[in-house]
Amino acid sequence: MATCTGIPERRANVSPTENLLSEAKILGVDVSNVTEAELARAMSDWRAELWLRENAEAIAYYNDYIEKNGLPLEKYRMF
Repeated sequence: MATCTGIPERRANVSPTENLLSEAKILGVDVSNVTEAELARAMSDWRAELWLRENAEAIAYYNDYIEKNGLPLEKYRMF
């Protein structure tokens, strides 16, 4: 099965509680779309956190440099 974007989809099992599924049905919520959107958001958050961890040393070095030397192009700032 492929989406309208042409990207193939794969099925995955999720196990929401009976109460959540019932409420979703009453409210007309498309559980599949919500699940996909939340998974995409979780992956984005995870990638951002991973990037921060992988680059923590460089970020600390840069912050230390700025604290000691100021911004490299400070004289060109308009604000």
